[in-house]
Amino acid sequence: MTEQSPNIDEMNARSREVFRRVVEGYLESGAPVGSRTLTRDFSEQVSAATIRNVMQDLEYLGLLGSPHVSAGRIPTQLGLRLFVDGLLEVGDLDGQDREKIDRTVTSNNQDVTSVLDQVGQALSGVTHGASLVLTPKHEAPIKHIEFVSLSAERALVVLVFGDGHVENRVFTPPPGQTPSSMREAANFLNAIAAGHTLSDLSAVISREIKTRRQEINALAAALVENGVVLWENEGESTERLIVRGRGNLLGEGGDEADLARIRTLFDDLERKRDIAQFLDLAEEGEGVRIFIGSENKLFSLSGSSLVVSPYMNADKKIIGAVGVIGPTRLNYGRIVPIVNYTAKLVGKMIADRS
Repeated sequence: MTEQSPNIDEMNARSREVFRRVVEGYLESGAPVGSRTLTRDFSEQVSAATIRNVMQDLEYLGLLGSPHVSAGRIPTQLGLRLFVDGLLEVGDLDGQDREKIDRTVTSNNQDVTSVLDQVGQALSGVTHGASLVLTPKHEAPIKHIEFVSLSAERALVVLVFGDGHVENRVFTPPPGQTPSSMREAANFLNAIAAGHTLSDLSAVISREIKTRRQEINALAAALVENGVVLWENEGESTERLIVRGRGNLLGEGGDEADLARIRTLFDDLERKRDIAQFLDLAEEGEGVRIFIGSENKLFSLSGSSLVVSPYMNADKKIIGAVGVIGPTRLNYGRIVPIVNYTAKLVGKMIADRS
């Protein structure tokens, strides 16, 4: 918040209670909250006129807004930020929610990406929002490499990693490749690749080719070198954003303006633009972070809120993130512990597998 922004500690008890009840009422119903509604269950006996005066003061401070003439009030983005920072009560993780998330990481037979996909499905299911899971760069040691000829112009490289992850990548091999040259290239790579990650394999291969060129023929050498270029530039080896539950956001859309914002969000998710920024958002602070409306630089055009938390590997290095995105009327108190728990569970799962 800026220096001119209101401070929750500077409000008197009545203003703070009115503000809190307006925000909580809006987050629960999505509708403006009126003075008569607050009067019915206010902690002290005050008139609707008194509460209206307090609401007008809060509106003057930029914390509340009135969407329609003679309607109740809703929190502004500034108001939501003030509420989240100063008044939000984070609940405990519901037992059923915990069980649904736990079930996604119980199988050791699936690769990490498949598990993270299931985590995203579960996260969107329990939060009724869209889930975002940023998978890590695959840095597990390589266990086995195999080349498969598909045609004269297409070949498949199968990469098996030490953690059980398998990647199949189609590429264009150098001209003149034969099944025997592919086997020779695979044998050469398997002899030197074991224990190395894709990130450091390129340097190892270049060094080995110089010292052992006599051991492989020209065709196999060309295939190996072509593979080095393929692996260095292949997009699948970089961070990947898994998005699940976009349909949940459509259910939140009321008027045309809401639907237009959601369509903008869908376009952003479809393009997965600036994916690296998603991890940047999580890395800027430990634990769960909440971005409201335009504070969320990744999806700011849609006016959405993002609750995000990084997860770490066994070396306590941040390697990915999980989050939930939805309208600003998110149930923050419930979603924060869900995202926090999911991030810790994913980090533990990856650490155990490594």
